[in-house]
Amino acid sequence: MEQPCGLLTLSKQPVPLKSISVDVSINQFVADVSATLDYKNEETSPVEALFVFPMDEDSAVYSFQAVVDGKNIVGEIREKQKAQEDYENAISQGQEAFLLEQDNSSRDIFRCSIGNLPPGQKATVTLSYVQELSLEADEAVRFVLPAILNPRYLLQESAETDSITSHISRIPGKELPYTFSVSANICSSNGIEKVHSSCALSPLKYLADDKTVAQVSLAEGHKFDRDVEILVYYGGRNTPSVSLELPQAGAKPGSLMGDTAMMVSFYPSIPVAEGESTSGEFIFLVDRSGSMASPLNYEMGSQLRISSAKETLILLLKSLPLGCYFNIYGFGSSFDYFFPESVEYTQQTMEEAVQRVKSLEADLGGTEILEPLKSIYSKSCKPNHPRQVREREPQGLLG
Repeated sequence: MEQPCGLLTLSKQPVPLKSISVDVSINQFVADVSATLDYKNEETSPVEALFVFPMDEDSAVYSFQAVVDGKNIVGEIREKQKAQEDYENAISQGQEAFLLEQDNSSRDIFRCSIGNLPPGQKATVTLSYVQELSLEADEAVRFVLPAILNPRYLLQESAETDSITSHISRIPGKELPYTFSVSANICSSNGIEKVHSSCALSPLKYLADDKTVAQVSLAEGHKFDRDVEILVYYGGRNTPSVSLELPQAGAKPGSLMGDTAMMVSFYPSIPVAEGESTSGEFIFLVDRSGSMASPLNYEMGSQLRISSAKETLILLLKSLPLGCYFNIYGFGSSFDYFFPESVEYTQQTMEEAVQRVKSLEADLGGTEILEPLKSIYSKSCKPNHPRQVREREPQGLLG
């Protein structure tokens, strides 16, 4: 079962969502995302609400604020114990208060205690975060907005029987109880060639004659049943570029948003050497953090991420060339490996590894990849066997 997300009561019941508005600014290989979500307490009594949302390991929240009953509260960074005491004192006095913290069971899940939401009142939550974007095999920069915070619905059918989707709410026609909009501004000094998406988008609009700035938005008719994926293709993608970010207005010098930041993007084009040996040392890193126990998407019956990772890993193991060396690492808060040193790829070692892969679970806690990488690179390479390290993530295999 998928973990409930969005604004929830303490009994994990969703507070009715009224609208989602997302503004995305994509600059080279980084996205700045600001999501505003409107909720309303339709109960006759106050509820203590909790905002739960998942974060990719390449993302960082830099701003969180909420408006409840006309009061605007902006999140501040404080020492954990002091923040907990201040929150409990405010709640005990019947005041609105917020507590944003990382989930102890999974470092990829963040939780924010909104406090008391009066009956009939609205709560507007605005979350801002930055995210490093992945590069696809066809050299597209990929941004994904997961379909997590918006509840899913099915169209009402006249004769409905029991089925695996019977627990999902049904509504007549297009009468969704909330609105959803996504707008993206894209910037690249090397120019923007094209933008593709798995969802219907408005026509790409260039805001500069040299095609360095463009705008696109989610078109009407989105089914609210899948992630919003945007693929951006830059011109001159192998040309180095520099982006400068000035301090945020009102931010204290020395704070996260109070200093000037600079980003250098360099994506070289490296030709494959002719006659390169097909042998090598192949080391696979498998994410076994708690978040891998969640579904790949939020369709009913969707495959778990860890199951998808195991299937891909088994396929890769069976495709390795004879005579190479290989090893498999699993990482989370800690890490482990199949062999102390990479072993030669034979029918026997392959079959042993496949059986061990089948028993892997998402049971290693958080997502810490640095220590296993240190372990791998502290060991000598095999002579005449170039080392290749591959990480298996939920959305694909990355170098």
